[in-house]
Amino acid sequence: MNIHFLAILLSSLMFLFVVDLVRRHKLTFKYALAWLLVSAAGVFFAVFHKFLFKLAGFLGFELPSNFIFFTLFCVFLFLSLVLTVFLCQQNNRNDTMAQKIALLEFEIKQIKQNLSKYSPSQKQ
Repeated sequence: MNIHFLAILLSSLMFLFVVDLVRRHKLTFKYALAWLLVSAAGVFFAVFHKFLFKLAGFLGFELPSNFIFFTLFCVFLFLSLVLTVFLCQQNNRNDTMAQKIALLEFEIKQIKQNLSKYSPSQKQ
């Protein structure tokens, strides 16, 4: 099996898998965009592999495989950083939500106490 065909197949399957996850609402488009770009780049460089050789040589890499590994390392490092930022934002939203829920529970408790002072069963 030709390695270019395998790279196209795997990148295309990854692209379709991410699209399916978005379609089934398992993944939002905001998070899927980076994965779609990585898989599209995989298909692009598998089809235009001579461009990959030229680009790797231009950037000073002796082998295109070294360029691919370096690029994937950088992409996954960037994705990790972005996902960490999203995780921190979600954590802040959860903290705010917990505080708001606690305030609402406190207000409900106070309203119930005020209502119990004026309930007809208490006047008897």
